[in-house]
Amino acid sequence: MDISGTIQLVATLIEVIIAVVAVLIAVQKKKFYGWFIAITFALFVLFDIARIFALEVSAERHALVLLVACISMLCAGWLMWKEK
Repeated sequence: MDISGTIQLVATLIEVIIAVVAVLIAVQKKKFYGWFIAITFALFVLFDIARIFALEVSAERHALVLLVACISMLCAGWLMWKEK
């Protein structure tokens, strides 16, 4: 594996950790935005796994995954903004 592949793998593992931390925020801290952050990073992990392992995923599905991830993060940001 070359350096870019290694970096991509490390980044994906970090995304998994972020998703787990976000679930902990949702469950233990009872912050609903944690679920949206977890969804966002779980989708990023799926997106990256498809790229790393060269899975056959259509461009439309990739675009949809990214769109849903962005909408999810937008919802998380909105909830954090509204929180006092």
